[in-house]
Amino acid sequence: MKKVSIVLLLVLSLALAGCAQQGKPTSGETTSQKVTLIGSGATFPQPQLEKWIDAYMKLNTNVVIEYTGKGSGGGQADFEKGLVDFACSDPPIKEALWKKLEQKGQPLQFPMIVGAVVVSYNVPGIKELRLDGKTLAGIFMGKIRYWDDPAIKNLNPNLDLPHKEIIVVHRSDSSGTTKIFTTYLCLVSDEWKEMVGSGKVVEWPVDKLGRGVGGKGNPGVVAAIKNNPYSIGYTELAYAIKENLPIVALENRDGYFVKPNDTTIKAAIAEVSMKFPSPKEGYKEKIENLLNAPGKDSYPIVAVSHIIVWEHYQDKAKERAIRNFVKWILTDGQNSEYIAAGYVGLPSELTQKLLEEVGW
Repeated sequence: MKKVSIVLLLVLSLALAGCAQQGKPTSGETTSQKVTLIGSGATFPQPQLEKWIDAYMKLNTNVVIEYTGKGSGGGQADFEKGLVDFACSDPPIKEALWKKLEQKGQPLQFPMIVGAVVVSYNVPGIKELRLDGKTLAGIFMGKIRYWDDPAIKNLNPNLDLPHKEIIVVHRSDSSGTTKIFTTYLCLVSDEWKEMVGSGKVVEWPVDKLGRGVGGKGNPGVVAAIKNNPYSIGYTELAYAIKENLPIVALENRDGYFVKPNDTTIKAAIAEVSMKFPSPKEGYKEKIENLLNAPGKDSYPIVAVSHIIVWEHYQDKAKERAIRNFVKWILTDGQNSEYIAAGYVGLPSELTQKLLEEVGW
């Protein structure tokens, strides 16, 4: 009798265990499930994104978010290949890639933060420097060879500029920051537009002259500037602030020399139309709309960085986690306490409109 009871107990135990296994929540049935989100892409928004990720994971302990900054081109490629759950890109995705993505599902592209591309330099003893668009293009084309060139001296008559060759630092990887910077140069210099053009990757004339230095990502550019006296390069504002690099005051469209800060970035935004296509048609966005804005206080190289996700994921827990993360970025994440130095949040009416357009 005792043996029968033991056997019955074992059978009941196994049956209960089987029921418990069958009742175990499947992916997406509960928010208590641990979810990992992997992203890659632009280094332009990386300091901001890292601040958001840190804050979000403290508020949502069941979500782990990992991000690798490798350039906008790298992020777009990873997203297309399915290697990441989300990507970040400064320039919007081009139509050709968008159509490829649509063969797999519905991509969504959201603007998430406003930043500025700045020109930083390393000239011993020079802490303030003014440049206009034409002179800047001449420097990056290699036509202006020395720091005491008349074009630079005329803009800075009170500076004791050295007769030293200018080393030009640029991105070596496929970069949204490069796309923004070269698009700006096309707007202010017809010669640059005709000879070089714009893109995430371009052929730098200074490289052929032996005075060009490539850096991987914005961190690589600021490191190269710091390590090369008499150099000049472009980077995202947050990186220049972090490394305490001097920043060029650029002549804006109205003829005023301005440096990038909250006031001058917001002034540029206020002067342009912050109209964006539906997140379901992100390829229709034009980065030129924010560049070289009018206005006395407007900084001329202002840009928006984007996050790219799928509307739907096979893993429903991941889909819900992605959606909640993006919604948080575009709502609470835009509050001043979550905005990193060197960035400016988006207008709430814009973010609300974008979320409504996708039914979030």
